[in-house]
Amino acid sequence: MTAVLWFASAVVARHQAEGAADLAALAAAVTVADGERAACAEARWVVERMGGVLRSCRLSGWDALVEVVVAFGPFGSAAGRARAGPVEFNG
Repeated sequence: MTAVLWFASAVVARHQAEGAADLAALAAAVTVADGERAACAEARWVVERMGGVLRSCRLSGWDALVEVVVAFGPFGSAAGRARAGPVEFNG
């Protein structure tokens, strides 16, 4: 039973980390024109509200790259990474 609970906690934390990373990257990408400091501040705001910690945030051109960590009890933590950038319309 303990192994099942540990596994379930790990899966939930992983999904939470990936979701937080996705939303944080989108938030940062929206403000990329304001610079890395502003973009990463937006990303941090999103991640903290989702119960995670922003491990890294940087801009690569017009793309925002973030890495998020979410703890799951005494067992450890799960990480999620995401990249978001501008949309190109063809047509």
